[in-house]
Amino acid sequence: MQQKETTNPEDLSAVPVEGRIIAIDPGTKRIGVAVCDESRIVVSPLPIVPRASWKKLLTKIRDILIEFDAVGLVVGLPYNFDGTESEMSSEARKLARNFALSLDIPVFLQDERATTYEARGKLWRRGLANAELAKTLDSEAAAIILSDFLDRASES
Repeated sequence: MQQKETTNPEDLSAVPVEGRIIAIDPGTKRIGVAVCDESRIVVSPLPIVPRASWKKLLTKIRDILIEFDAVGLVVGLPYNFDGTESEMSSEARKLARNFALSLDIPVFLQDERATTYEARGKLWRRGLANAELAKTLDSEAAAIILSDFLDRASES
């Protein structure tokens, strides 16, 4: 078995200096996806990916990585508001580890506490109805995860 690991959320030394990065917000039914431009200034949500078998999910995420010529993948890591890990935290860590073992690019974890709430607020301010909000919420959260990650990476 490979000894490849996901990067510790605090260690950003393996972040490539340039190139697009994809972020995902893993959920039980949907995966939100976002990408940044090559200069890492603009972050854009992409269409959500339905949660499926590991093989189908890996194929879909790999296709997105190839389409955007991405150099890194960020997986949102959900913590409870008090900073402890939840059941979904271990699921996100497992998902990140599986991606790290299956992809040839670095995989990072990013604290995603409150990103869904922040995304919902942004979408409400834009006037999206609940039906439309449901289609974009997870990817909007992924965009916030990616923005937060890029901010951390630029500070280190």
